[in-house]
Amino acid sequence: MSSDYQIMKKRIEELEERIEHLRVSRRVLMNLVEKLEKEKTAILAKLEKENRKLQRNNALYAQSILLKNRRIMELEAEVQNSRSDKSLPNI
Repeated sequence: MSSDYQIMKKRIEELEERIEHLRVSRRVLMNLVEKLEKEKTAILAKLEKENRKLQRNNALYAQSILLKNRRIMELEAEVQNSRSDKSLPNI
């Protein structure tokens, strides 16, 4: 009977030790998950900021192109007008 008691007691101690290891492992894993979540949030914020910056730069670039195209069209119209003025006979 004493032998059974010792065996059971030893088994209980082993199981308690395993439980403690599992608790430590769980804490470590939870800390890693929390760290990963913080990193993910930081990366996401950085990407959103970069995206806003790129969209703003893209809008400015598109506006610049539109202005340059308008100026090109004005200059082409001026050239066309000057050519048509030269082709008209002087009265």
